[in-house]
Amino acid sequence: MLAPHGPAEQFAAGRRAAAAALAAAGSTERTVPRARDGRPLFPQGFAGSISHTGRLAVAAVVPGAEAVGVDIEPTPITPRMAAFLLREQERRLLLAPIGSYTARDLFAAKEAAFKAMNCIRTLGEFLFWQIDLGQSDGALIATYRGESVPLWIRSEADLSFAVAIRR
Repeated sequence: MLAPHGPAEQFAAGRRAAAAALAAAGSTERTVPRARDGRPLFPQGFAGSISHTGRLAVAAVVPGAEAVGVDIEPTPITPRMAAFLLREQERRLLLAPIGSYTARDLFAAKEAAFKAMNCIRTLGEFLFWQIDLGQSDGALIATYRGESVPLWIRSEADLSFAVAIRR
């Protein structure tokens, strides 16, 4: 399969990934239209999320979940960007060498959490960098105004992948 490159190819690749994820999750519906605000509209009973880069598209679907967020990040995060995107405590406790994450991992985590938490209408002006990242019993957790979602991260040399599931 050809890698996505431009916006139209990325959109199409994301929808193909969503159709495959829906099939794997047991949905008979495989079409994922776009809402007016641009978000993907997954079939009822199947929460999902799509992310893509110029070379890769992924989707995650969780039957029965309230919301899912997925993000893939190929771009390294500079120290200056990390200082803006991550709170001082997140940098101090979660970044290597004390923590086990890169700044790119934590950026992907915040993006995935934003997608999973964006369905909460009471949040008001909600910007992804306002999410707090922390750990509880060794698991990465994203929190914003008392709402929390667990996060899972997979990191490779040139890519970070994060998933957040709101049950």
